[in-house]
Amino acid sequence: MNPIASSELIINNRGAIYHLDLRPDEIGETIITVGDPFRVEKVSRYFDRIEHRSHHREFITHTGWIGNKKITVLSTGIGTDNIDIVFNELDALVNIDFETRTEKKEKQKLKWIRIGTSGSLQKNVEVDSIVASTHAVGLDNLLHYYARHDDQHEIDLLNQFKSQIRFSPNIQPYATSGNAGLLSTFADIAHSGITVTCPGFYGPQGRVIRMGLANPHLNHDLTAFSWGNQRILNFEMETAAIYGLGKLLGHECLSLSAIVANRLAGKFSSDADAAMDKLIRTTLERI
Repeated sequence: MNPIASSELIINNRGAIYHLDLRPDEIGETIITVGDPFRVEKVSRYFDRIEHRSHHREFITHTGWIGNKKITVLSTGIGTDNIDIVFNELDALVNIDFETRTEKKEKQKLKWIRIGTSGSLQKNVEVDSIVASTHAVGLDNLLHYYARHDDQHEIDLLNQFKSQIRFSPNIQPYATSGNAGLLSTFADIAHSGITVTCPGFYGPQGRVIRMGLANPHLNHDLTAFSWGNQRILNFEMETAAIYGLGKLLGHECLSLSAIVANRLAGKFSSDADAAMDKLIRTTLERI
């Protein structure tokens, strides 16, 4: 196998990967990702001890221990473009030999769990509740840059989505799915359903401030969508990329969202920090 060129896999002078500035020994097998860099400390304060801290660009990493489990919490920033950087580099840390710049024969499987905030698209998914994403539909373009082989149920979901939602022909959605085993861990405390991943916070999520929308009916269509007994519960800006890249790279992924806004009711959480802290503590207890 030919070594990966230095222009493709960039390793700095301390032997760490380029954007994250992490070495292979500086992460655990369970990775918690958060969007907000200031949220990293809100997770790691519950660790029994922290053995590594780093900060490079918007990527803050704390790695430590809860009992005998080594856990990393890492900030990704907002959006699927950052997810592309973070998840490719996390995979490289465990599945590329940095000395030879070649793939390892024995691949390591990580557990990736996103904990973030989100807006609800269903009346019964109230603010301060938790959503576990069974599937995600991406309205961004990231996964279209990779060679994929979708499962039949993902193809079925995508076909139903395209048939029920009015879209510009310039938008080409894709469908992905989370890890069933991780989902089962949270089934009794979370609403389970489909998440839509948007490439922006304002227009792509139906918010109007000064610019009109190409499809002013989008949020209504998303709320009304059904696929068997599944409905679209929420939207955010990372989950589809996490599930798609995780599947391609062979890792187990789950996205958990603290619902801080209900778009149908026009409500926002009175204490979003408390809702997120509850999700953090619940996640650490369950994993």
